[in-house]
Amino acid sequence: MADTIFALSSGAVPSGVAVIRVSGPGTREIVETVAGKVPQPRKTMLAKLRDPETKDVLDEALVLYFEGPSSFTGEDVAEFQCHGGRAVVSSLLSVLSRFSNCRPAEAGEFTRRAFDRGRMDLTEVEGLADLIAAETESQRKQAVRQMGGALGKLYDDWRKRLIHMRAMIEADFDFADEEDVPGSVADEVWAEATQLHGEIADHLEKSRSGERLRSGLQVVLMGAPNAGKSSLLNAIAGREVAIVTEEAGTTRDVIEVHLDLSGYPVTLVDTAGLRKTEGVVEKEGIRRAEERGRGADLILWAVEPGGVEQDDVVAGLPEDLRRSVPVWTVRTKADLETLPEQDSSGTIQDIACSSKSAEGMNPLFSRLTRFAEETISVGEAPLATRERHRHYLKDCLSGLRAAVDMVHLPAELRAEDLRRAADALGRITGRIDVEDLLDVIFRDFCIGK
Repeated sequence: MADTIFALSSGAVPSGVAVIRVSGPGTREIVETVAGKVPQPRKTMLAKLRDPETKDVLDEALVLYFEGPSSFTGEDVAEFQCHGGRAVVSSLLSVLSRFSNCRPAEAGEFTRRAFDRGRMDLTEVEGLADLIAAETESQRKQAVRQMGGALGKLYDDWRKRLIHMRAMIEADFDFADEEDVPGSVADEVWAEATQLHGEIADHLEKSRSGERLRSGLQVVLMGAPNAGKSSLLNAIAGREVAIVTEEAGTTRDVIEVHLDLSGYPVTLVDTAGLRKTEGVVEKEGIRRAEERGRGADLILWAVEPGGVEQDDVVAGLPEDLRRSVPVWTVRTKADLETLPEQDSSGTIQDIACSSKSAEGMNPLFSRLTRFAEETISVGEAPLATRERHRHYLKDCLSGLRAAVDMVHLPAELRAEDLRRAADALGRITGRIDVEDLLDVIFRDFCIGK
């Protein structure tokens, strides 16, 4: 029989209210012993919580009871909503630990039990994790959609279509003489497989926005030493994040600041100035700067005023970055200049601003916000949000493409490719062969969830 688990599920104490959650086969006995009786399922009850050994009153609290399988975990679940003092919480946790087969929960164990009992699929589990970690409004909305099952339902529907296609192919060659099996269905199946391939490929392409939204847009500040990158970082962040001096090459490592631009998550990265140097530490800083630039969604190339012509303004930026990443040049240490309106399609833009002037930063904020909206706006459609999803979607596409294209192979082998494609979708939702992934997925959950 499974252990009964318990944990503080609310924030750190002291607090106004603390929520202690219990789940497992011993839940009903625990509630009856500690609270005196078990409330009706899903009805709150005010009760004095007592130590079963000393009969001392621990606290007066609200008690909730959820009878399995109609609970978050699928087991009997209870919540004690007590006062959030350290002594109160500590005493109640100590009492719970004395019950037989009752122990503190591990990180993510409540959610894992929900998954094990079919209350959630893996995409919903990941959506819940993303909701807990969400820092911006757009991240919250995407996580809520995924936690609500929209993504899992989409993949399950695709998987059911693949299973049906496979069944039709197998029926075609196994029961071709039976009257209730339609005549050759192969042409219809392969046409549907082609259509499904297109749907999944389109979903995969659009999901790049979902992945960016979850991880945040990466905007990297680059430029020559003493070009004003750190001052610009501090001005955008609104606080002193990086050290600013007149000495060139002050920044040697990567500095990150997480921003919320109208609901869109942006990670702003300050890097070491690019120049030829013999210093070992500075060389490593420059290497890291170029590495972060290659993974950026946008580079802000800082340039000091001094009449640098547009053709030469990014001369210090490595050629591969100029070709692969959108670059905006930011002429720092200057008063705001009125420039022609330009789009954010990846062409080099020229923005003049002063990190000492709030007025001078407004156009940069506006353009960054618009760029984030254009780049990671996801709409209402469910999108893949993790590299794990992308990996298995590519496996699914590979199986579908093989099934459609290998017209010279027997139908049995092409049906096997359909099975491979369906299994790949099943691995995303956790329906098939994911035991080795579970520890990785749940390890980042907090205790009590």
